[in-house]
Amino acid sequence: MAIGNIYLISTIAIIGGGLFGFDISSMSAIIVTPQYKCYFNQGSVTAGTDDTYPYPTCAGPNSDVQGGITASMAGGSWLGALVSGILSDRLGRKKAIMIGSCIWLIGSTIICASQNIPMLIVGRIINGFCVGICSAQVPVYIAEVAPPSKRGRLIGAQQWAITWGILIMFYISYGCSFINGTAAFRLPWGLQMIPAIILFVGMIPLPESPRWLARKDRWEDCSAVLTLVHGKGDPNSPFVRAEMQDIRDMCEFERNNSDVTYRELFEPHMLNRLHIGLFTQIWSQMTGMNVMMYYISYIFEMAGLNGNNLLVSSSIQYVINVLMTIPALIWVDRWGRRPTLLIGAFFMMVWLFCNAGLLAGYGHYAGPDGVNGDAEASWVVHGAPAKGVIACSYLFVASYAPTWGPVSWTYPPELYPLRVRGKAVALATSANWAFNFALGYFVPPAFVNIKWRTYLIFAVFCFTMFWHVFFMFPETAGKTLEEVEYIFTDPNGIKYIGTPAWKTKVDTSRAVKLEQGELQDEKRLPSISHAEDAAAVADTSLSADPEKTAATAQESR
Repeated sequence: MAIGNIYLISTIAIIGGGLFGFDISSMSAIIVTPQYKCYFNQGSVTAGTDDTYPYPTCAGPNSDVQGGITASMAGGSWLGALVSGILSDRLGRKKAIMIGSCIWLIGSTIICASQNIPMLIVGRIINGFCVGICSAQVPVYIAEVAPPSKRGRLIGAQQWAITWGILIMFYISYGCSFINGTAAFRLPWGLQMIPAIILFVGMIPLPESPRWLARKDRWEDCSAVLTLVHGKGDPNSPFVRAEMQDIRDMCEFERNNSDVTYRELFEPHMLNRLHIGLFTQIWSQMTGMNVMMYYISYIFEMAGLNGNNLLVSSSIQYVINVLMTIPALIWVDRWGRRPTLLIGAFFMMVWLFCNAGLLAGYGHYAGPDGVNGDAEASWVVHGAPAKGVIACSYLFVASYAPTWGPVSWTYPPELYPLRVRGKAVALATSANWAFNFALGYFVPPAFVNIKWRTYLIFAVFCFTMFWHVFFMFPETAGKTLEEVEYIFTDPNGIKYIGTPAWKTKVDTSRAVKLEQGELQDEKRLPSISHAEDAAAVADTSLSADPEKTAATAQESR
């Protein structure tokens, strides 16, 4: 029997996001352990000195090779995200996620059995392919199943699953670091198969996306899912009937006006929202957050921490990440997307500039071998400034977790019409992974070569994204997916852009009334007919006379 509780549906689906978190910690907690560094060593080796530290001291993989190992997962994710749109549109959102979980099992098996660096990289690429599929299609699936007043928190829960995956895997890896031999890293790499098994089994009783079913002309199934999830078993629920009609109208309009291809995303009337979705994911990477996740051990080594203190202090930021994501899950639909992104960009910029200033003003070069033999830890700072670096790192995570973390997953699926949603979100997510790959590969050599200036680069990115969001990112909170379409097709707005972003507002209270059936049908969706007319005008404007097109748009209102 299918599950109809939207919170349970989301809880199972977001395990797909948790796989990404497991991958992050499976690197960040292990790359500084002697077992890993000696098994995959490419540099010098010094024998252990006494019984308290019996391990030899190994240089580990070269900085560019370690960057490649870390980035290989993101490379696979980029490809997986691109493929996921086609897979999801053909087989369904649910089946795409289940296929991703099976791919994860294959990749984890190869990683766990890795005999050398190339084998490790191949396994991580395969795992990345899974993460690409799940990270792109889990938000689409939840967006198409969830009611508008809860959509933000439910999609944003994927980020919370990522933070839990990071935290759980970090402590598993930390505990295994006390094991002698290769089991110290093989055991955690093997255990990360468990959530994929849970995801696959858990997805079996979940319903398919009603909007995907509608697009495949499976109207009875679509109605059954809406009744189960939104109507609590009542097919005559006002919200179910209203939503069913909206989906039917939009599907009919899209079927008569467009073929679904990636090319359509680059048409003038779609280009603005494509760029918004892409940059939502790109900026989430350019904040530098995943750098903090993957390479926090190097940063804290520069601040004078080592051994168990290093790993335990690193884990605190993962706890902060989990806890500070909770406010967004509760209030993001009330706050709205725009204010959340703006506040996050501002405070992250502040903490990054602070870290750069502390390292530049009070630190010094650690020498070609870096701190504790890690060339990536190329700068060292002591005393109160070192504590300041640690504090600013924690505050940076606390600023990202309730803002760009969840909203970067929530926002893109809300931007696009049904006919291109799967492919558009896949393309946006692929941009995330492309930049994740680039940064994962770039950061270790950056720490070696430009040292503390690495922080300045990310601080400038945060400054830039603040103004980009202010001028170009419209508010989508509290609106149905069909209503969001009107923002971009508003005939009274800017051509090919729609309603100016700074004029859009949060409308959660109206969404709640809509779901409770308190709005009359004629007042419920005043914008849908205008969205259809305006979209039709946008399509014909490519070949029509501009003055005639404008007149037609005015008449349609």
